[in-house]
Amino acid sequence: MSAFTRFVPNHTPCGNTRREFLWQAGAGFAGLGLIDALTRDNAFAGEMAAKPQHFPAKAKHVVFLFMNGGPSHVDTFDPKPALTKWNGKKYAGEYMVGSNGRPVGYLTQTTFGFKRYGQSGLPISSIYPHLSAHADELCVIRSMHSDTPSHASGCIQMNTGSVIIGKPCLGSWLSYGLGTENENLPSFVVMTDPRGGPIGSGSNWSSGFMPAAYQGTTFRSTGSPLLNLATPKGTTEKTQRRGLDLLKELNGEHVKKRQTKGPIDSELLARIESYELAYRMQTSAAEAVDLNREDKKTREMYGLDQKLTADFGRKCLITRRLIEKGVRFIQLYSGGGHIEDTWDGHTDCISNHKLHAGETDQPIAALIADLKRSGLWDETLLVWGGEFGRTPTSEGVGKPGRDHNWHGFTMWLAGAGVKGGQAIGATDEFGFGAVENPVHVSDLHSTILHLMGLDHDKLTYFHQGLDQKLTGVDRQAKVVKKALA
Repeated sequence: MSAFTRFVPNHTPCGNTRREFLWQAGAGFAGLGLIDALTRDNAFAGEMAAKPQHFPAKAKHVVFLFMNGGPSHVDTFDPKPALTKWNGKKYAGEYMVGSNGRPVGYLTQTTFGFKRYGQSGLPISSIYPHLSAHADELCVIRSMHSDTPSHASGCIQMNTGSVIIGKPCLGSWLSYGLGTENENLPSFVVMTDPRGGPIGSGSNWSSGFMPAAYQGTTFRSTGSPLLNLATPKGTTEKTQRRGLDLLKELNGEHVKKRQTKGPIDSELLARIESYELAYRMQTSAAEAVDLNREDKKTREMYGLDQKLTADFGRKCLITRRLIEKGVRFIQLYSGGGHIEDTWDGHTDCISNHKLHAGETDQPIAALIADLKRSGLWDETLLVWGGEFGRTPTSEGVGKPGRDHNWHGFTMWLAGAGVKGGQAIGATDEFGFGAVENPVHVSDLHSTILHLMGLDHDKLTYFHQGLDQKLTGVDRQAKVVKKALA
């Protein structure tokens, strides 16, 4: 139920209160005003204006390639010869891993071959034939660890720094700390998988306790980027502008009345501004997703001509176009829904990872090459990974599935300010836990903020009596300096 309608009875002739009308009429633009309310004469102008960094930034944009469901590090970027040696042997070690906290049984080697690529000789699995060409750009962090074995809390932690729903996500912190330089598009865009969103849904791109202006806007990769964005047939631009001006005037009067009764709900202000932002986006957003403006060679480079890669390829190509237009933070999800529709390879990790790596390998490699070609590589940071990794053991004798592993897994960074061609940290000989230079999720977040010119200790938001931080108020997060160029 909307915050606008919770305690308001329906007593008007049409059966709706004025607040309910505003809420329902704006529902088609849900999330627009919750991102970038950017008109020059309203309450949000100061919130979303471009802001200075704490120190010179290496990166201007972040692209988070989120492999939803948890990719297996021992099958992608962390080769383990010991698994081959002890393949099929029962594991009786110290780690309690898996979605049910149970000790998992039989050590299982990868079926994918590893080779060394580039001048750096970085080992990469055979499931990434395209990405491996960019080995010297990748900074692989093999010693990631988090605090939870569950998908929902794992996704929430990777996005917000906390396992508890209700905190602002990384994209919201960047929008809050840096503002935006484009008033016609959101500063924070999310594109999910057509099979569904991540577990936890919109909580993964929520602004939490911050003003609603900093929340993520979900784009579609086909058709209109947002539902109900196009101008209705028979409506001229002049007529639309007159209607919006009248609505803005009425809403302004409504806000003035609310001001006398106490603080104004930020969602109300954001909802009002959604109309203006949607009006500006009718041209800008449509242009951003119009891939017909790209030549055939570029579309084929991203895999748009192949069923397997078409969806993620479109999202990656749209990402490059959004970066060109100044969008600050873009998150792309691979995998949606649950189990095999995501990277959650409980049943058959081999087939699962062949599918999802196959869907994303060529598009990600194309994005890297295209950013280099367009001159945007040196100002764009790429982040790859999921909510956790997977176990080096199978879920039973002869079963190729792997369970959840949050004690040790892999993510990688590339692009602006990153020292590529290296692997940082290590898991134990089998790949259960981070044992060398462990990197917590909060350390990853502090490193991303650092590359964007923000000090994670100085980027705070006062809430519930505390100076809240993305990296938490009770954890000593650190920048992963080895990752910096």
